[in-house]
Amino acid sequence: MELKYVPLNNLHEKLGAKMVPFAGFNMPVRYSSDMDEHMTVRNGVGVFDVSHMGEFTLKGPNSLDLIQRVTTNDASKLVDGQAQYSCLPNETGGIVDDLIVYKMKDNDYMLVVNASNIEKDWNWISKFNTGGAEMRNISDATCLFAVQGPKAKGILQSLTQTDLSKIEYYHFAVGTFAGCPNVVISNTGYTGAGGFEIYCDKADGEKIWNAIFQAGKSEDIKPIGLGARDTLRLEMGFCLYGNDIDDTTSPLEAGLGWITKFTKDFTNSAALKKQKEEGVKRKLVGFKMIDKGIPRHDYPIVDATGSTLGKVTSGTISPILGIGVGLGYVLIDHAKPGTEIFISVRGKNLKAQVNKLPLI
Repeated sequence: MELKYVPLNNLHEKLGAKMVPFAGFNMPVRYSSDMDEHMTVRNGVGVFDVSHMGEFTLKGPNSLDLIQRVTTNDASKLVDGQAQYSCLPNETGGIVDDLIVYKMKDNDYMLVVNASNIEKDWNWISKFNTGGAEMRNISDATCLFAVQGPKAKGILQSLTQTDLSKIEYYHFAVGTFAGCPNVVISNTGYTGAGGFEIYCDKADGEKIWNAIFQAGKSEDIKPIGLGARDTLRLEMGFCLYGNDIDDTTSPLEAGLGWITKFTKDFTNSAALKKQKEEGVKRKLVGFKMIDKGIPRHDYPIVDATGSTLGKVTSGTISPILGIGVGLGYVLIDHAKPGTEIFISVRGKNLKAQVNKLPLI
């Protein structure tokens, strides 16, 4: 598959970013160090170029009906200017993708999907579009910048007349930003550090990026790569598609029961409802290492006798805690916070403890 490039690819290379292939795109993994970038976001402000993400618009009288049938959450509850975390269940109990549904106004929605799944999701949703909702894939025409950290709001406010303090969490506004019209300013993010995500036309991408950095100069704003994005989301216990959730993991096993609403019919809802009634056999949990060691994707999780309980789906050293942390699936009787588990690291079983999320 040919590598794709985000619109500001050359700018990232000029900034000295280490570029790596990710989800089919040439992406900046770090500019300085993961630790430095992580702490910049937790304590100050950093900007991620996540223009590789996918955006679809769904319009017309049957757009809500289509969203209701393909997603687990209840999009009928959305008001104009509200966003909702959701997922696309498949027909065999797993997840096609997780996504955010934005309600622009009645009969007008935007879906934001993972970069690696753009084509897969488009085909999946299209398959159910029997009512003729007007679907457009605007991924290649859209730039997305995540401006994250406690200082993000103050910096961004200087670039727009829109009152950012009025945009609640998981809400958004459309307005002029850095002199560019029709910019979506969304109080969402993948770091748990607060901040906004800015969706704009590709043609305005560089102008907006530069304006944000100019406005944030006095606050030591920095560009942030995918390395820190991963450690930040992991400290919060946010799922990453392809690691913690995939076509074989049910939303209920993944702790996404809160976005799975059985007040409506959706793909495979009957089977998932049955699973809820019977109880899941395994569950995604967060954990912290007690023994020294770094948990990694696919490392076995075992009990004190060495019997397999499951496996690590995501793991790292938490820059905030200075210890190994991770997510993984375990048998349900070992899923309670406080339960002792062991991570098998190169043949050694290292002690860890199941922890409530977030991990920090």
